[in-house]
Amino acid sequence: MTTLDPADIEFGLDTFGDIPRKEDGTLFTHAEAIRATLYEAVLADEIGVDTFTVGEHHRPDYAISSPPTMLAGIATATKRMKLASGVTVLSSDDPVRVFQQFATLDALSNGRAEVILGRGSFTESFPLFGYKLEDYNRLFEEKLNLWAELVQEHPVTWSGDTRPALVNADVYPKTENGLTTWVGVGGSPESVIRTARYGFRLMLAIIGGAPVRFKPYVDLYKQATEQLGTTAHPVGVHSPGFVADSDEEAKELIFEEYAASQHRIGVTRGWPPLTRNRFEAEINHGALTVGSPETVARKIANTVRALDLGRYDMVYSTVGQIPHAARMRSVELYGTKVIPMVRDILAES
Repeated sequence: MTTLDPADIEFGLDTFGDIPRKEDGTLFTHAEAIRATLYEAVLADEIGVDTFTVGEHHRPDYAISSPPTMLAGIATATKRMKLASGVTVLSSDDPVRVFQQFATLDALSNGRAEVILGRGSFTESFPLFGYKLEDYNRLFEEKLNLWAELVQEHPVTWSGDTRPALVNADVYPKTENGLTTWVGVGGSPESVIRTARYGFRLMLAIIGGAPVRFKPYVDLYKQATEQLGTTAHPVGVHSPGFVADSDEEAKELIFEEYAASQHRIGVTRGWPPLTRNRFEAEINHGALTVGSPETVARKIANTVRALDLGRYDMVYSTVGQIPHAARMRSVELYGTKVIPMVRDILAES
């Protein structure tokens, strides 16, 4: 069951700026893919999507490497959606600069900016910006600690091993109402407890397997905030999905491209090739939410109920290099049909 009023649950879209295909089958350039993301965000804003999130990657198959820049462009072309990074790889960035960028975004968007911080599922940013992978955990721990000071928006005195110390340093610009901070977590109990300790919001990345298996992490977050005396915010999830007019159309549109995408990543991670049977199993029993508006709505509603969520973000473009027109249609169906259906299902239950 969900403890929140269905009207208060947020439903968003998430993208990494994946490179789509044109109608003739050729791939967009990175510049074209960035503009395509803007068009998708504008459509999402117009049709009632609550949040729009863009991730940070430094790979040829993704166009977005600077979420605050992308979001600033979206902010000036939209009116109502919350705008967030998903995630900002804080380990290989500077917390002061990240705060300044998102405080600026918050002003441009009239208070709609949020930041989702994470360690990142890829490691290209570490050598790119001169960090050592062996410092992976220490970098995030220290920089998150500094971030917790920065978002209080008072002069900061801080010292650590991963960046120069600050002594009574004031950081500008100030926001009008503060910055909402989430921490993206892939399934580490230590990460859940750390998020609770700082009083930040928890965003679970569910990219494979049955979503219900993450319920212990939701429970752990609530228990930890209670014991630590911090605020237990509603939990969010981001998970891959795609909507088309029918189940079969959705599957046929994405299978080959999704399998190719999984193979590109799997080469470096030791994953076996994705078979059609495993693809179907992940749709039927796992995290992949693919199908008609009715099918997608039922599955999202089940996930929201099982985990008692306050937010669900569908990662709509990580299913592969599918045509831009199909992505636009997926966004349209998600906003106009899926979200209202999910709210109705939850209200009935």
